[in-house]
Amino acid sequence: MTKKERLKLQIAACKVRMGVIESTHGAKAGHPGGSLSAADMFTYLYNKEMRVDPTNPKWENRDRFVLSKGHTAPGLYSALAYRGFFPVEDLPTLRHIDSYLQGHPNMNTVPGVDMSTGSLGQGISAAAGMALGAKHAGKALNVYAIVGDGEVEEGECWEAFMFAAHYGLSNLCVFLDRNRLQIDGPTENVMSSEPLEDKLRAFNFNVLTIDGHDYDQIEKAIAAFHAESEKPTCILLDTIKGKGVSFMENAVDWHGKGPNDEEYEIAMKELTAAYAALEEEEK
Repeated sequence: MTKKERLKLQIAACKVRMGVIESTHGAKAGHPGGSLSAADMFTYLYNKEMRVDPTNPKWENRDRFVLSKGHTAPGLYSALAYRGFFPVEDLPTLRHIDSYLQGHPNMNTVPGVDMSTGSLGQGISAAAGMALGAKHAGKALNVYAIVGDGEVEEGECWEAFMFAAHYGLSNLCVFLDRNRLQIDGPTENVMSSEPLEDKLRAFNFNVLTIDGHDYDQIEKAIAAFHAESEKPTCILLDTIKGKGVSFMENAVDWHGKGPNDEEYEIAMKELTAAYAALEEEEK
């Protein structure tokens, strides 16, 4: 990846993070922490990796994306808006009574959303079904899914992993956002799923572990996914919950609440400064 390409992604991710703050502030609710930890992955997928067409969201041959940790819809919505699926100006209407941007992704109302999710474990199951369906139909498309490290405490996730391996779903790429915090505290204290790498390999997955905020590592990991022809792939993303906003980073309190006016101003000031620095570097 060239420096120019990397900077473009970093700038796009900064916008996605701004959208997360705008939407959760507008809602006075939501889940900014996990949205921010996955922002770089959302950015890479929608700006570099996936075959999608914002002017034709239901394009039959598009790649599919499933946000299995559906509570982080603010991150997905922001990525979709900045990619052109719907107006960025609509982000602050998140969770409002008359808004199409519900608290969890709704494929019936939001352009670009391929699966309605929210109940943890449900999304990865749907993604595995999509991947199998694509193989049966002979379609050369890929299915991408993001699951949470708290979410994989759910047994349904492991049933889906077993299903994916059994059917050799090499067109399925699962990203596990390992920010190590969930609503009740550190994942290792609530219900540790470690050693995740060993468990996923035992389920016959192609497994890679990377820094989920490093675009060069993301690019190499996805190349490894494309090179795999027999197994599903799981890329474990070591990330920071609340990444990009100083007072939200590694703070479990920001799993599920929106910033107040003062917190909004601080967060946007930080992100605006980061955005300006990246634009200056790009010149």
